[in-house]
Amino acid sequence: MFIINLTYIVPLEELDQHMAEHVSYLDKYYEEGIFVASGRKVPRNGGIILALADSKDTIEQIIKEDPFYIHELAEFDITEFLTSKYHPHLKNLLS
Repeated sequence: MFIINLTYIVPLEELDQHMAEHVSYLDKYYEEGIFVASGRKVPRNGGIILALADSKDTIEQIIKEDPFYIHELAEFDITEFLTSKYHPHLKNLLS
């Protein structure tokens, strides 16, 4: 599993101009079963995406499709972790 940590590097007004595109991007990877959860940080200075993938390289390629990446609106940090405990409803996703 991966935590994708976004940190916004532009004013929110500029970011919001690309929000619809970003949501479409998120929807694509939810449909593919890669994204598990996502949302804004509080305060709104970035966001978090939880993702399932075979490798960090795969996640890096997926990030390159994000309008926030394409338009240089956010910095992206990827943390990989091995799930040792998780909610039972995630079992099907993780196996």
